Amino acid sequence: MADYTFNKENKIFPTAEKFSLTDKVAYNDGSVVSKIIIRNERGNLTLFAFDKGEFLSEHTAPFDAILQVLDGQCEVVIDGVSFDLIVGESIIMPANVRHSVIATEKFKMLLTMIK
Repeated sequence: MADYTFNKENKIFPTAEKFSLTDKVAYNDGSVVSKIIIRNERGNLTLFAFDKGEFLSEHTAPFDAILQVLDGQCEVVIDGVSFDLIVGESIIMPANVRHSVIATEKFKMLLTMIK
């Protein structure tokens, strides 16, 4: 029997069980969907699914974060510099630097932030 962890929303995410990251978050027309895998005092892992043209507006975060593209493609803008990313590519967004994420096609990503 698998163990379970509870994320902030009290949803259960199984541990000690094989899974596919891309299968754990679904696309939704005209939306950005997020699903927290782990969130605790040491950091968080969050899955995202973006419909084409959807985005996370420019913002900052207090810790470095790595964005890993799992499906599709996106544009990441960090401190005014644009980066096009495709499946299998990643980028580190430095702490306290303005950044945004735009879905140039439908795409899924894993965001990892460690405090």
